[in-house]
Amino acid sequence: MPKPAYLTADVEAFRQTFRAFLASEVVPHLPEWERNQCVPREFWLAMGRHGYLCPWLDEEYGGSAAEFGFSVVLTEELGRTGHMGLQTGFAVHADITVPYIEQLARPELRGDWLRGCTSGEVLTAIGMTEPGAGSDLAAIRTTAVRDGDEYVINGQKTFISNGMECDLIVVVAKTEPAAEPAHTGVSLLAVDAGRPGFVKSRQLEKMGQHCQDTAEIFFEDCRVPAAYLLGEEGHGFRYLMQNLQRERLMISIAAQTAAEQILDKTLPYVKERRVFGRPVGTYQHNAFKLVELATETEMGRTFLDAVIDEFVAGDDITRRVSMAKWWLSDLSNRVAYEAVQLHGGYGYMREYDVSRDFVDVRAMPIYAGSNEVMKLILARMMGLAEPDQD
Repeated sequence: MPKPAYLTADVEAFRQTFRAFLASEVVPHLPEWERNQCVPREFWLAMGRHGYLCPWLDEEYGGSAAEFGFSVVLTEELGRTGHMGLQTGFAVHADITVPYIEQLARPELRGDWLRGCTSGEVLTAIGMTEPGAGSDLAAIRTTAVRDGDEYVINGQKTFISNGMECDLIVVVAKTEPAAEPAHTGVSLLAVDAGRPGFVKSRQLEKMGQHCQDTAEIFFEDCRVPAAYLLGEEGHGFRYLMQNLQRERLMISIAAQTAAEQILDKTLPYVKERRVFGRPVGTYQHNAFKLVELATETEMGRTFLDAVIDEFVAGDDITRRVSMAKWWLSDLSNRVAYEAVQLHGGYGYMREYDVSRDFVDVRAMPIYAGSNEVMKLILARMMGLAEPDQD
């Protein structure tokens, strides 16, 4: 089978270099980071020194104008450490938030921000979700009211990845709260940490992905310069719809990687663990289950590689990435469930990695638009639901 176009020789060589970096400088510390529920700044600075943060950015911003395959490898190899929170925090910074800054920030601000993003000195987050508005971004209540040369932001955000550690956050807010339809009043603004009224309220206690911080944030008469508006006022929803396709692709890559690495560690176990005198994996039911999951995982890889190639080619991937995001995130959860079952009582013990995998993958069908929203998008594209149906 021919390799996908994005997996060039340079990309594969980069994979080996990055894998060695992780083995020596990151993996030994992961249990401690998991216990502390935080990745230290030293990780980001080390990633920056080696050129692993936002390599797709131009050289003037500290990147190397690298092809997208490098971003794929970074996400995959971080996931293969078995600590998906590390992968999530990285993706939120490097491939989800920073593109908004690169595309939309004012030229006089863009340079310093982006150079900090590639060095690890500026960690980013994106503030979309609110207590009453998750996948329905038009329902947000956070406001940004123009007052002279400033915007005054008020509101609350929750489930914000990198929220406690971030230095810069892209905030989704309504600059025209009374706009009809509602999404036409949405704008994006950058807010730097330490600004009065930007309150990092608390780190949330999650089911899994413990080495990545997730926060609840408040904005209380938080003033930012009008120049911190990203793009044009009232165009935020359009920017979000454009960039969410890349975000959903990163989640698809993470989910596929999760399914692969969980299977990779389960197969040796079921060949060694014996029940009633036979290896667990030799029982027909178990063997068939593993064969089915292995088949689906290979099918997922083939489909994902095709979607990545389409993204690199500049095609509209809305339809196929919506399919990939829901199906692959569901697949990763099914693989994790069966892996725990096949490990028996040991699968329920924290000393076995599959117990962490089981809770880590559970977030994937929820974030970047829940899988139900993905199916609604597809239903609309297939003419099976009204465009304005909630």
